[in-house]
Amino acid sequence: MGQMVVDGNSTLSKQNTVGLIGVGLMGHGIALNVQKHGWPLAFLGHPGNQPVADLLEAGAKGCSSVREMTEACNVIILCVTGTPQIEAIFAGEVGLLANIRPDTIIIDCSTALPKSTIALAQKVADAGGTMLDAPMTRTAKEAAEGRLNLIVGGDRQVFDHVQLLLGAFAENISYAGASGAGHKMKLLHNYVSLGFLAVLGEAAASARLGGVEPEIFTEILGAGGGASKALERMKPYILEGDKSGLPFSIANACKDIGYYLQMADDLGAVKSGAEGLVATYEEALANSDEGAYVPEIVEILSRKKT
Repeated sequence: MGQMVVDGNSTLSKQNTVGLIGVGLMGHGIALNVQKHGWPLAFLGHPGNQPVADLLEAGAKGCSSVREMTEACNVIILCVTGTPQIEAIFAGEVGLLANIRPDTIIIDCSTALPKSTIALAQKVADAGGTMLDAPMTRTAKEAAEGRLNLIVGGDRQVFDHVQLLLGAFAENISYAGASGAGHKMKLLHNYVSLGFLAVLGEAAASARLGGVEPEIFTEILGAGGGASKALERMKPYILEGDKSGLPFSIANACKDIGYYLQMADDLGAVKSGAEGLVATYEEALANSDEGAYVPEIVEILSRKKT
């Protein structure tokens, strides 16, 4: 069966129940805003979900299996950790591929390996559905506010068809190109942004070890070539130890840079900078508490080696 055909001039009706797999910190915000903007919601029950009493109170349907969700929904959003989890959701007799209806639209908001995404999208197309990769940037705070950034890859007509739904939980929505382009661009984005943060973290650690006052460090960088979003997001931690402005874990940074390295391998691209970057984050991870946030690399890397 070929890929479904969608009228690019049409808009996804609010009579469609939207399914969500992955009601974590980010997914819970997506769910709230999908409901807020008038779409009926169903979600997959999972021990890793955030509390869902508010979703149920607003009328959401809890599903005990993927099969139950596909019976209720022909639009399903995925918001899980990464490629292994996504592939597990699709796999087997109880997975998405075996149970989706021919008109199903799958929107993957996770961060994943583009090679896997492209392969899964083709399998979904063979089953008569379609899949968009729509990874997010920003944090759980913006997710709750409906102000995520989305980078979308896949069929342009399907993207146009669901754009009103995407706008329910995203402030900035960018179309990146064909299937896999969203996940490619997300990895490029995170490589660059995490690279800036690691360089700044190492520099701040060196400044601390060298006796440079943090106020002087941030002021001089901010007045010159060091001025950046990375500096603004790291400054509260450098000055006051406040990590709340950048709630992204070192573990997730390691995962995302690892995905970038895999993508670079698949493309035959130069990756020497990424190899150094992942080494920095892996060192920080090995010497940090579970769940430590990226700003904490300043403290971790400030510890003199013995």
